[in-house]
Amino acid sequence: QVQLVESGGGSVQSGGSLRLSCAVSGYTYGSKCMGWFRQVPGKDREGVAGIASDGSMSYGDVAKGRFTISQDNTKRTVYLQMTDLKPEDTAMYYCAFGQGYYGLSLQSDEFTYWGQGTQVTVSS
Repeated sequence: QVQLVESGGGSVQSGGSLRLSCAVSGYTYGSKCMGWFRQVPGKDREGVAGIASDGSMSYGDVAKGRFTISQDNTKRTVYLQMTDLKPEDTAMYYCAFGQGYYGLSLQSDEFTYWGQGTQVTVSS
């Protein structure tokens, strides 16, 4: 059973930065894709960024130029570095795990396991 634990959320002012972390456990072999999604109440979950086992990355429109996804395989941790944060980035951010590389599409159906989420709040 794969388990994901997010951390690093919080409250920042517009223009600030945050780094989210997602610790992965229970995964032993095979290719995988890790993703970051976000959701605000009343809206659909939105794909932010994805990274596969081979280091291939993908970004949603909301992330391009401001967010960077990375992974440390020795620590089994995936990161989302967010810069130049805006109030519209306020959301619950979720980490997700999927087998294979299909998750690079940032379609939530391609991910099997999800973390509990970490809240990011950006004030103007």
